[in-house]
Formats: sequence, structure tokens, C-alpha cells
Amino acid sequence: MLEPFHYEFFVRGLIGSVLVGVLCGMMGVYIVLRRMAYIGHGLSHAVFGGAVVSYVLSFNFYLGASLWGFLAALLINATTKSRKIGADAAIGIITTASFAVGIAIVSRYKSFTRNFDAALFGNILAITDADLIAITLVTAVTILTIFLAYKHLLFVTFDPEVAGFYGVPVGWIDALFSLILAATIVVSMQIIGVTLIAAAIVTPPIVARLLSDSFNRVMLLSPAIGALCGLVGMYLSFYIDVSSGATIVLVASTLFVLVISYNYIRDRQATERGRSQGRRARSQGAPELFD
Repeated sequence: MLEPFHYEFFVRGLIGSVLVGVLCGMMGVYIVLRRMAYIGHGLSHAVFGGAVVSYVLSFNFYLGASLWGFLAALLINATTKSRKIGADAAIGIITTASFAVGIAIVSRYKSFTRNFDAALFGNILAITDADLIAITLVTAVTILTIFLAYKHLLFVTFDPEVAGFYGVPVGWIDALFSLILAATIVVSMQIIGVTLIAAAIVTPPIVARLLSDSFNRVMLLSPAIGALCGLVGMYLSFYIDVSSGATIVLVASTLFVLVISYNYIRDRQATERGRSQGRRARSQGAPELFD
């Protein structure tokens, strides 16, 4: 079990995977409750376009990609508020256009193709100390933001119209949420890859929701599940020599199947117990009906 820790790349990858699991787990709770699971998939593609443009312009990758994703999220929010275009349509148009920009630039500058394989599919071997610092900073800022704006985020998530009526700055809260979501996706790209980020964001909170009906418990369970999937996924990917991002997502998906199967069996058993108790009650009360 300790053999992988002899490799520096594994230690960096393990720390990064756990932190990204915590980060995606926290953000995923609000994404799922807002019924905007598709936005994680869409923004990851939009951020890819920003990453390519930042690289070509020799601009800081994290700042450029985060800013690009932030602007894409704001544009999606502004488009959906018109009520003429659905959120799914707005996300599809804006994010695929941004992704197409990235693909077009990569195809033009073919020497950059290898650099963005990691962005698309994740590359744990390429994790550097600078990447770990960025992941740690974004995780810390996200935890602090959620702690300080907890009530406002919760209010806006469940009922944005009523929240605005009570004086909650819905626009600012949405902008803040979009910014930390964009930053989350940017720092997760190296670990999980653009193509798998949506699953890493959505699966842990859904598993947590299946385990508890309490929002506070879900907020604690989801990051813990994300961290566990990152830990187990890294170990498995080391021993079976499979992509770390894909393994982490497969571990989370397996956990989802196990939990939903457990809930189904438990509900069936509860239903059967209820029926058997009802039959016993009717059989015991039958003589009295004829007296």
C-alpha cells in the first residue's frame, strides 16, 4: 500500500485528486440543487477555449481560463434571464462555440496539440507544485466563500425570486458563484480532464443526496465522497495503469450504483414489511368483522 508514495508524481497527484474531489463535491451540491448539471459539462468546454487562447497569447493559464469561463457563465445567466431561451439551449450554444474556438486554434497551431491532451483527458503525471498551489488556493477560497455567503447562496439556490424580494443581491451572488465555478473547473482540468469534469461535479452530491435528506449533511457528505473517490481512484489508476481521471469518475459511478441499489433494496424490503404487517392485521381483525 505504501509503494506508490515512493514516487513524487504520485504524491502530488494524490493530494491534487483529494483536493479536487473536495472542491467539486462542494460546488456540485449547488449545481445539482439548481438543476443545472449540464453547466458543469458546458463550462468545462468553454474553459478549454479560454485555456487555448491564454496559451497562444502567453497569458497566465489560470487567470485567462478562469476569466474566460467566468464571462461564459455570466453570458449564460444573462441569456437565460430573458426567458425566451432555455438554460440548456444557452449553455449548448455558448459553450460549444467557445470550445470550437479552442479546437480551431489548436488545429491552426498544431505544435500545441500535445499540450492540450492533458486538458481534454487529464494527466496526473504533469501535475506540478504550482498546480497544487493553485488547487489549494481555489479550494480554500471556495470554502471561505461558501462559509461567509452560506445563507445567501442557499436562499438564491432554492428560490431566487423570493431572495431578491427580501433584498438578497441575486445578481452578485450569481456572479460570485460563476467565478468560483469557473476557477473550480480550471484547476480540475489537469486532474480529471475537460471531458470528465461534469461527472466529478455531479456524482458526489447525488450520492450524498441518496444517503441523506438534510442539506447540511449533504454539504458535508459530498466533499467527503469526492475526496474518497479521488483517493481510491488514484490508487487504482496506479496499480492497473489506467487514466487517473477516468478511474476517479468510474469509482464515483460505481459508488452511485451501489448506493442506489442499496436504497432500492431497502425500499423494497420496507414495502414488503408493510404489506406483510397489513396482511397480518387484516387476518387478525377478520373475526371481529363478522361478530
